[in-house]
Amino acid sequence: MIELLARPLADAFMQVGVYVAVMVALFGWLRWRYGDRVTDHLTRRPRLGPLVGALLGVSPGCGGAIILMPLYARGKVSFGTVVAALAATMGDSSWVVIAADPVIALKIHALLFAVGLATGYTVDLLGVDPATAVRTRTGRWTRRVAAARASEASLPAGAVRPYPAARAGTDDRAGAAGTCPASATLAVALAPGAVPGRPVRMSLVFWGLTMPAFLVSVPVVFHAVDPQRLSGALGGIDPYLALGCCGTLVALLIFAAGRGRFADDTVATATPASRRDAMRHSAHEASFITVWVAAAYLGWQVLSTTTGFDGSQVAFAGMVGVLVGALIGLIPGCAVQIVFTGIFVSGGLPVTTLVANAISQDGDALIPLAALRRRAAATATVITTIPAILVGLALLALLG
Repeated sequence: MIELLARPLADAFMQVGVYVAVMVALFGWLRWRYGDRVTDHLTRRPRLGPLVGALLGVSPGCGGAIILMPLYARGKVSFGTVVAALAATMGDSSWVVIAADPVIALKIHALLFAVGLATGYTVDLLGVDPATAVRTRTGRWTRRVAAARASEASLPAGAVRPYPAARAGTDDRAGAAGTCPASATLAVALAPGAVPGRPVRMSLVFWGLTMPAFLVSVPVVFHAVDPQRLSGALGGIDPYLALGCCGTLVALLIFAAGRGRFADDTVATATPASRRDAMRHSAHEASFITVWVAAAYLGWQVLSTTTGFDGSQVAFAGMVGVLVGALIGLIPGCAVQIVFTGIFVSGGLPVTTLVANAISQDGDALIPLAALRRRAAATATVITTIPAILVGLALLALLG
């Protein structure tokens, strides 16, 4: 039962959640400290977008690519920037390759960066952006709300000004109820992910677990310490399992308190007002990713245990292997991709298949993008599959 249920839940937090939390917290602090200066710099110099996207995407884990998704939803970066990050990222499966063979990992990540950079600039050059129409409608709605708020100042005290009904895809929560009193900011303050009180306390618990979990996870994941030795030193208690399960449980509570929404999905939550606000938002974002990764890990564990399917039954050689690797990369999240990379590490598939999968897969970054812009997420994951197949076949011909 431990291996079936507890182990995947612990792995979700210890192998993914803590690293995502550290990256998200770092960028959350930078966003609080420097505001939108960096993103404004990208807005003024859009040609740098795909370069920055590829750099963030190629960094190990999903944190770098995840940061760009809400920025794209707010129109701060181009769609090519997002595609560059998704094509360059190997998600959390990059940790598996780095731990097994750093030299191979360096070569693969250099190739991913080049492919992400080229794909991102190509997308921007062709003018592909599924959110263009949505942003046009949202802009008209925002202008209508701004005009209504401007005229509100002339109303008698306590009067309620009717606001236009909120439209699907808009980020203005204050207009969602159809009316907005002079204290409309209260509705924004009470938006999911911004509820005071309990979520604040839970975020403190989350970071209280994340810090020791990170210290335990790094040596265990990189095989520097035997988990059995840690258990023996603590009287038989496995710190990896205990911290991992507790971390996933706290992430689930934060996820439920936020009603399953991604934390950084509104203008109100885009720029933290304080350091505590930044850490709370970061905990919410990391919890969102951890919960979905835990669901994927648990689902895969149940599937493999009950059916005996572990991926080794699929043919991975030659052109078929490249196509299979690229198609598996279409599956959102990191769970299946980590298993797939594990097969490569164990010698079960060639590097051409792994490269096709690495380019095609979008890691956990696709999850927040799908929550914010579903059409853009579907388009992006299809686009990254094209260079995955082309580069995989080219590499197959070169090495063959």
